[in-house]
Amino acid sequence: MPAEQGTNQSVERAVSVLRALGAGSPERRVSDIAADAELGPSTTSRLLATLEQLDLVERNPVSGLYRLGLGTLPLATMALNSHPVHRASRMVLQGLAARTELGANVGILRGADLVFLSNFEGARTPKAYTQAGSTAPLHATAIGKCLVSRMTVKERRSLLGPELDALTDYTVASHEALDEACDAVRRTGYATEVQERALGRSSLAAPVLDSRGTVVAAISLWGPASLLGTLSTADKPGTREAELAGQVIEAADAISQALGAH
Repeated sequence: MPAEQGTNQSVERAVSVLRALGAGSPERRVSDIAADAELGPSTTSRLLATLEQLDLVERNPVSGLYRLGLGTLPLATMALNSHPVHRASRMVLQGLAARTELGANVGILRGADLVFLSNFEGARTPKAYTQAGSTAPLHATAIGKCLVSRMTVKERRSLLGPELDALTDYTVASHEALDEACDAVRRTGYATEVQERALGRSSLAAPVLDSRGTVVAAISLWGPASLLGTLSTADKPGTREAELAGQVIEAADAISQALGAH
């Protein structure tokens, strides 16, 4: 991969190897890492050997496959714990998950993706579907709709591109439909997602603001569609929506206040 102007090519290549290791299966072959990093196998092998010496990469002695090393853990932990949104939201989301027995997430905007900072499991959602650092499309998630809700139509189209992928039959897959969803967020203070990202799962989210009134994050309640199946759809009004919306908006307001919003 060609180095960008002003960057160090060796560092750029090493980071591409680490990112390739962080994608897909926990342990990977050199050839797969090289393909994802867009590097040659010999270059990838040399980089892996150096990263292994630095404890950033580990090699399974039996299979010979590579995985991220525990040396990356302190770096990732420090980065996460120093993020103001994570610090402000952690205790609030733990309480929200405990009260509702649903999962609670917080996510931020990075580029054209939603990046999850943390996930807290509820008693009725024991299996986490998201992890810190994982990404999701903005248009197919309740958090994502909140993150782009205050952008202009032109800004949203520029960010997301001309086409929106339909992940399921329920995905908001047109800019016109996404515009309407964003209008609803500004009007009601929250967004819903009913099986748009994956069948069987639904969520409800509210935006988090900073001291300038800018949307810097969003939090969501999520769970199996059987638990959140009372959310409103185009042809079916919800019966539990007001209760859940009130709780997620209240939690988002608490986090916003901790970030200096009024």
